[in-house]
Amino acid sequence: MAMCICAGLAAQDTKAAATTTVTGYNQLAILMVIMIVVLAFIIWGMGRVLTTVGRQLLDKNKKDKTLPTLLLLFGLSLLSQVGHAQDASAPVVKTIANYGGLSKTTYYFFITILSTEVVVILFLAFSISRIYSELVPKKAVSAKRVSKYATFWKKLDKKLFTKAVAVEQEEDIMLDHDYDGIRELDNSLPPWWKYGFYITIGVAVVYLLNFHVLGTGLNPVQEYNAEMAKAKIEKELYQEKNKDKIDENNVPMADADGIKAGQTLFEANCAACHLKDGGGMVGPNLTDKYWLHKGSLNDVYHSIFSGYPDKGMPAWNDKFSPKEISYLASFVKSLKGTKPATPKEPQGEEFDDATTGKTDSSSVKK
Repeated sequence: MAMCICAGLAAQDTKAAATTTVTGYNQLAILMVIMIVVLAFIIWGMGRVLTTVGRQLLDKNKKDKTLPTLLLLFGLSLLSQVGHAQDASAPVVKTIANYGGLSKTTYYFFITILSTEVVVILFLAFSISRIYSELVPKKAVSAKRVSKYATFWKKLDKKLFTKAVAVEQEEDIMLDHDYDGIRELDNSLPPWWKYGFYITIGVAVVYLLNFHVLGTGLNPVQEYNAEMAKAKIEKELYQEKNKDKIDENNVPMADADGIKAGQTLFEANCAACHLKDGGGMVGPNLTDKYWLHKGSLNDVYHSIFSGYPDKGMPAWNDKFSPKEISYLASFVKSLKGTKPATPKEPQGEEFDDATTGKTDSSSVKK
């Protein structure tokens, strides 16, 4: 009867909390009041559940010695509901703007109520769970848990991991060795370690047969040579499928548009050393028949692509694509025979595109 009265008081106080008025319109205050009411309703519902299961437990354990403890547990949980319900009916919101439009005191008052409700809900949940465990037969629950988890783990642990003797039976496997008071146990090796050792023995046998007996395995040098041979084959296949690919061995002469594009690149990047008309300044004259590093289209491409840093010619492969370098090489070749404004004296050896021959360059100034 006392439990029912307390639960009824909690329900009445919850209703009172729902009718709490707030001075002024404040969204935070309204939200917190709604939360308080909702939690109070949850507490009321859990109190009803606790009352029901408590009655069932009382009927089951009328002569049980643990009855006073259970009654004390019920009393504390219900007192928590009553005390909280009385607090929930008290909040009065002031209009002093501070914490979301609430005063500091009012804000923390609401927080305290919400925290108290959460604690009460957790306590009720614990109480209901404990009473339910008292109602359910212990043997059935424990047997079910042991069969599913503990028993399975013990078997797995014994077979794969430790295979250790229980602490209660260690005296049976105690050895006579005594090291400064430390006794030694004759435990078996962990199965995972033992089986792992067996696996390494098997791997060692396979390795010995593969590399030292049958000779089917490749040492690092042989693996490297095999990879290089494979890469060479793949490169040849790739080049076969990309015959139009531009490189130092395959540089086509550009058309008029390509030569014009090469001229634009030349004037923007090469004129500082060779002048715009190719007459030469720091770099050599590009309009005569003499070349420092041969003068075929492929040679000119190579000079632009790789450069000669020791002679001041940078490599342009990082800045230009192979196609753009071919345009540059084509433009340079088109400069042959033109008349620059201030041509630099010839340098290098004479190169004839028709015969690819070389003449005596002893009279040419280096």
